[in-house]
Amino acid sequence: MRKALVVGSAGQDGTLLTAHLAKLGYEVRGVDAGDAAPATLVDGIDEVYFLAAFHHSSEDAPIEPGELLRKSVAVHVDALVDTLEAIRIRAPRARLFYAASSLIFGDVTAAPQTESTPFQPTCAYGITKTAGLQICRYYRRAHALHASVGILYNHESPLRADKFVSKKIVNAAWAIKRGTQTKLVLGSLDAQMDAGYAPDYVDAMQRIVALDAADDFIVATGELHSVREFVELAFAHVGLDWRQHVEENRALITRPPIVRVGDPSKLARATGWKSATSFAAMVRALMEAGS
Repeated sequence: MRKALVVGSAGQDGTLLTAHLAKLGYEVRGVDAGDAAPATLVDGIDEVYFLAAFHHSSEDAPIEPGELLRKSVAVHVDALVDTLEAIRIRAPRARLFYAASSLIFGDVTAAPQTESTPFQPTCAYGITKTAGLQICRYYRRAHALHASVGILYNHESPLRADKFVSKKIVNAAWAIKRGTQTKLVLGSLDAQMDAGYAPDYVDAMQRIVALDAADDFIVATGELHSVREFVELAFAHVGLDWRQHVEENRALITRPPIVRVGDPSKLARATGWKSATSFAAMVRALMEAGS
């Protein structure tokens, strides 16, 4: 029986991955904020999935730029280095997966993005996730560790926190249907996203770790869909005409919209993976779970 350690096990991806690996017959250990450091848990482990992340949105309590960077570095860089060092010293045959983000590409001008698209992050999350990716490359090259990276694009599930736009739309559609809310206000209905179904993405993580050689892979659908499409599907699911209930307020937009769409063909060639759940099916699953 293979043994896996999931760092960040309480988050959306950690929860879904833990269940996915258990179905595949793994023995899974989880570690999250406040638990023992991963460095003390790698003995006897075959695979480590480093999914820990420090998220901070414009809706969270304000935080000074320096503090935001320090907290992001602590999770995305320092904790990763500690984990890789533990693997190097105590479990050199163990394999690691690091969850990076499409935000490493920053203000992209070319689409779709591939693994060779230049990194030009513009936020603390993207900057520190880029550093984590480069650190994994360093340990692959200098210490021959099996450290792979998944460059993850938007991926949704019912486990999303309420501050995410997908959850806002789902919650509002049901609340308006029940009569406990009258309208939903969004910043831009024209905003586009490459958004997949999170259970498909944790399957990609396991497939990446199973490869003979470690590498970096974009995990994305390769398709763009607008917020308007999401809204239309969600409200139709509850029998409502979204145009009667949804308003647009551009003043809510805090940054210029950037369209990021990933090219998952390298991952498909290496593992046979593709996003198995269509956009419409994903929205339907989120709505059914939110009822």
